[in-house]
Amino acid sequence: MAEIQSIKQRFGIITQSALLEQSLDTAIRVAPTDLTVLITGESGVGKEIFSKVIHSLSPRKHNPFIAINCGAIPEGTINSELFGHEKGAFTGATGDRKGYFETVNGGTIFLDEVGEMPLDTQSFLLRILESGEFIRVGSSQVQKTDVRVVAATHVDLREKIRQGKFRDDLFYRLNTVPIQIPALRDRREDILVLFRKFSMDFAEKYRGLSIQLDEDAKRVLESYSWPGNVRELKNVAEQMSVLTEQKMISADDLRLVLPHLFQRNLPALTSSSNSEGTTFQEREILYKLLFDMKNDLTDLKKVVFELIRNNDLEVPDAHHIRALEPSVQETRPRDMKPAVRYEADTSSRHESFDDDYFSDNRPVILDGHRQRQGVMEVVDENLSLESMEKDLIRKALQKHRGRRKEAADELGISERTLYRKIKQYDLQ
Repeated sequence: MAEIQSIKQRFGIITQSALLEQSLDTAIRVAPTDLTVLITGESGVGKEIFSKVIHSLSPRKHNPFIAINCGAIPEGTINSELFGHEKGAFTGATGDRKGYFETVNGGTIFLDEVGEMPLDTQSFLLRILESGEFIRVGSSQVQKTDVRVVAATHVDLREKIRQGKFRDDLFYRLNTVPIQIPALRDRREDILVLFRKFSMDFAEKYRGLSIQLDEDAKRVLESYSWPGNVRELKNVAEQMSVLTEQKMISADDLRLVLPHLFQRNLPALTSSSNSEGTTFQEREILYKLLFDMKNDLTDLKKVVFELIRNNDLEVPDAHHIRALEPSVQETRPRDMKPAVRYEADTSSRHESFDDDYFSDNRPVILDGHRQRQGVMEVVDENLSLESMEKDLIRKALQKHRGRRKEAADELGISERTLYRKIKQYDLQ
């Protein structure tokens, strides 16, 4: 822990985050070795500082160190920049030139944004990492170099590999020791500390007074997502130092100068079904769900009738159970006799329940003192999607008197699809 605090003071690393200190501890441990390091993290989290920490604590600390942004070098010249070229190797090569791997021999090269490196350059870099050998552009002579490579990227290299834009063997060679630097939103305890540091540095540089934040302004900064990480936080501190007259910054001041700090990008449901086929598939899923619900309701009705038939139920007031009547009537089609028929014998009379019984709006549940025996018939229905779809199309055409465009709008499909379905099901 004492060593980490010393390194933080030496390199100006300000943090109270255990995650960042864990990454820093990994860098300190790997520094004395010659192992290749891959630093990952979003843009603006400070990956280059970690590369300098590794170099400064390594046996190569007295040798050269160079940081190269692979994404900033044009694809046509990156091989020449890294490995050098011979005179006449290409147009404009008026003399021999040493590349970075030759001039930094014995030192450390930091390859930032290594995921942007072209595929042919990746093969040359892999050869250096495996054997220390390279060839200048336009030359046939193999040269040796002793360079430690520290690479960094803000993209997912595994996804690049799946896309065929990055070599998997190079990835595993670079990823000998991985160091993940957490984003600023994952270490919110550092936000206010860093803001105070940046505002004090700005005030000292321009000989002014440092700005401060009130409680509301602090909450705004702590709740912001910081997609630009530490770099964006530094820009905010400098902008507020320049664009505000008062030194105590409020939330209203932040809203006036930097309204984007108040934006909240919450997830939202979006519709991704733009094609007619996808919409029809969604309707089929909905139909199936409705059919399953209908089956469940039918099973529930069966259970209710079994309870009525097999148990003595006492009903104090028939008015409280009249809500059950529609369910009983729905169990039989209009053109059929009742699916359930009960007969009860008592000592004084004989009662039979038929169509008149149901039309008389009397309750289904019998008096608990009666003895009941009954027969229940279950009517099978055709619940196939094709049958239901055919029935829906027929009803839509009847409703709109054969006008196909209006029927298609009612069904939520195109007129062309409706015409195809009419021919498929032989509907007139």
